[in-house]
Amino acid sequence: MTKVFVTGASGFIAKHILRELLQKGYEVRASVRSKKRKDELKGLFPDATMEFATLDLTKDEGWQDALQGCDVLMHTASPFPLNEPKDPQDLIRPAVDGTLRALRAAKAAGIDRVILTSSCATIYKQAGKSTMSPSDETNWTTPDDPSVGAYEASKTLAEKAAWDFVAENPEIALTTINPGAVFGPPMDERFGASLELVEQLMTGKVPMAPPVDMVAVDVRDVARMHVAAIALDATKGERFAAASGTHSLFEFGNILKSSDSSLKTPGREAPVWLLRIMALFSKDVKGVLGNVGRTLAVSGAKAERTFGFEFIPVKDALIASAEALKTHKLEEKNT
Repeated sequence: MTKVFVTGASGFIAKHILRELLQKGYEVRASVRSKKRKDELKGLFPDATMEFATLDLTKDEGWQDALQGCDVLMHTASPFPLNEPKDPQDLIRPAVDGTLRALRAAKAAGIDRVILTSSCATIYKQAGKSTMSPSDETNWTTPDDPSVGAYEASKTLAEKAAWDFVAENPEIALTTINPGAVFGPPMDERFGASLELVEQLMTGKVPMAPPVDMVAVDVRDVARMHVAAIALDATKGERFAAASGTHSLFEFGNILKSSDSSLKTPGREAPVWLLRIMALFSKDVKGVLGNVGRTLAVSGAKAERTFGFEFIPVKDALIASAEALKTHKLEEKNT
């Protein structure tokens, strides 16, 4: 039976991947950073026979032994902050080094199949390309372009490092799954930065939406792409945008409002002149300003064609996020 090693197994996407793997009958070894995260996953999958390894992306200890006996590496672990770090290297170093650390351990363990969680952020900001033209998997973000933030650079450099590694080690078949902003229902109360954005849009923390757009996808589609890629030969050596559609943040708010009129979603878009003033004092706003006047749209057509499915609509993913967040808040109030 095929055994899959999943890094960053307590992450929002990874938990859905674990469920998909277990439902499909794969053996799973999950990497976590602490006993607390291990116990969290045991509670989420109480009936599953799942092995665990405690690993750190920034340290060599334990990696080679942890991957022994596995057939597939599914590398999902990577930092994803909601705010820009003071030093971009705080994101770039662990993303790149962690990816290479996992790949070297996979090679040493004789693993020849790797599925890497990348991002649409590695695709949609190619220097010299028209800023209003949609992108696809043939495009690559230019890491040192002034419009590129630390997270976008970290994901781009990490994915490039992975492709360079397998070019030098052709016995390893690599597939990258490149999601946009990942929405949809979380499996527990711990969820990623994309859902934090939904919460901010719901609760009035964003009174005016920046005039920028965002490519989005449902976490359930992202998970099934990862798992389907294991046995789908057509995905080997390819990258796939997990992209259901692209909307402005203001449109995201309107979608949420349409499902619940009591939500305090943004009432209007922020004027660009105001963002320019705010950018003088805020690194985060400066990063947002770099997305004004350009589209971050990425086509998901290649994924739908190759995997043979249709993406869950963005509207459904957003509303599923909101319903889960509201349920979580209600449970908090009752405890």
